[in-house]
Amino acid sequence: MILNDDNYFSQESNEKFMSVSQFKQGVEELGGCETKMVAELKGEYQRSYSTALTVGSYIHVAFEDETAFDNFVMKNQERIYTKQGKPKAEFIQADKMIQTLKNDKFCMYALQGEKEVIYTGELFGVEWKIKIDNINHEKGFFSDIKSTQELRKRYWSDRFKRYVSFVESYGYDIQMAVYQEIIRQNTGRIYNPFIVAITKESTPDKAIIHFDEEKLKDALEYVSEHIDSVVAAKVGERDAHRCEKCEYCRSTKKLTTTISVDVLLK
Repeated sequence: MILNDDNYFSQESNEKFMSVSQFKQGVEELGGCETKMVAELKGEYQRSYSTALTVGSYIHVAFEDETAFDNFVMKNQERIYTKQGKPKAEFIQADKMIQTLKNDKFCMYALQGEKEVIYTGELFGVEWKIKIDNINHEKGFFSDIKSTQELRKRYWSDRFKRYVSFVESYGYDIQMAVYQEIIRQNTGRIYNPFIVAITKESTPDKAIIHFDEEKLKDALEYVSEHIDSVVAAKVGERDAHRCEKCEYCRSTKKLTTTISVDVLLK
């Protein structure tokens, strides 16, 4: 199967290939749920509309090209604008975040390159697909814009069993490690990964985040330890595990017994 912009997110593509987002959906430590992952693959469940995801896409497409941005706005007019034709508060803030990045020469340098590049490869015996927001072949780096509440906010991580940054909390280190390896398989070169971070604060903060080799190595090791379990649930070799916390589990939950007070905090 040859992937392109039209079929990258198709059900056939998702069934054939593993992706970073699918992997994270299959690992409960990363906030995922195997049952929801399988239901999505089978077309039995579709995620509810998320303003946050639309805002994230809005920010990303602003750094592609003017045509792509105009097309996105046209397709999402009802989500972006009020009935009076004015931008909703979330998108006024998004425009401020976009402008903050565009006004910074170093940020714009880190976002120079080819956009939305698709590669496939094999990792730990599994076929993977990646779609890179920005890759600069001349300079040998790739980058991705990530929005967050605050640069230095701490998040509890079940994966690390400690408080971590937003980068580790959302598994962005895993994304960068997998992307780097799949890019290497396709180009024969090691590309440096960067996150261009922008905050949702009234006055947005920003940073360009790099990754040391050890952190990327650890992230790939984590994938190797969990990929077999995710694939087993995906292909039906065993029953998928319910997290009992996500939207899908809540919508399909059937009570059969009581629980103790202590369970509420687990």
